[in-house]
Amino acid sequence: MTSSPGPVDASAAGTWKLGDLTVNRIGLGAMRLTQSGPAFTHGPSSDRARSLTVLRRAVELGVNHIDTAAFYFSPLRSANELINSALAPYGDDLVITTKVGPGRDPSGEWVWGRPDQLRGQVEENLRQLGRDHLDVVNLRIARSGTAASVAEHFGALSELREAGLIRHLGISNTTAEQLAEAREIAPVVCVQNMYGIGSPPEDGALLRLCGEQGIAFVPFFAIAGAGKESGATVAESDTVRAIARTHAATPAQVRLAWTLQQGPHLLAIPGTGSPEHLVENIAAGALRLTADELDRLGP
Repeated sequence: MTSSPGPVDASAAGTWKLGDLTVNRIGLGAMRLTQSGPAFTHGPSSDRARSLTVLRRAVELGVNHIDTAAFYFSPLRSANELINSALAPYGDDLVITTKVGPGRDPSGEWVWGRPDQLRGQVEENLRQLGRDHLDVVNLRIARSGTAASVAEHFGALSELREAGLIRHLGISNTTAEQLAEAREIAPVVCVQNMYGIGSPPEDGALLRLCGEQGIAFVPFFAIAGAGKESGATVAESDTVRAIARTHAATPAQVRLAWTLQQGPHLLAIPGTGSPEHLVENIAAGALRLTADELDRLGP
């Protein structure tokens, strides 16, 4: 990557809109702020001061889109509480996206909310974040529920949107059929699905559909890939490493740059608890891969 006198600003990747909210295409995922090891384990909690530093530094570097959830917590840390402590009072341009559907009880065990329980999940996010409304709420679908109707759950969220508790709605871990069903109920501003280098070619169909409909596509695990919650634990491919060397970049930066170049409606939300990795992730927004490199990395 071309050297610069200072860190790259998040605006280098360009912007997209979540409804009427303009965000820089490089954002920050909050999942990794709560633990120093793999997420959703009983491992050590993160260093609080370090996590607060990451959040404040992200905003300094132009990040105005933060993805979080009330179920992002470890024994001693809550992502929403960290965001509140680090960034409140919030800037007018900061967009905080959260998700509901899944939840975790105080012991960390997973539970899935019924439609009539989604208001409680929304209010939990409001309390933790210290806000009177949520910018964007994604309905997260269970991995086993991608053939199920989303009408009741999305309808419940639509009612909360009409009541003013939610500004915009999205849907996560979804299919084209569920997206169409949701759009019959209320506008959908974003889709959050797992996607990155190595994803099956058919996964790109939903990405392209979102582009045609003006919907933001927000891939998660774009860096971690098959490592998912554990992080980038799988050995990197020779192709990614070679392209990274060509650009004097890291493999993670190549993965993020590839993601962003799949369409102008792609938003990246790489998660990290490291101030150094934060700067690297944001710098990936300025990395431009050639057409040949994009082809070598996959469809």
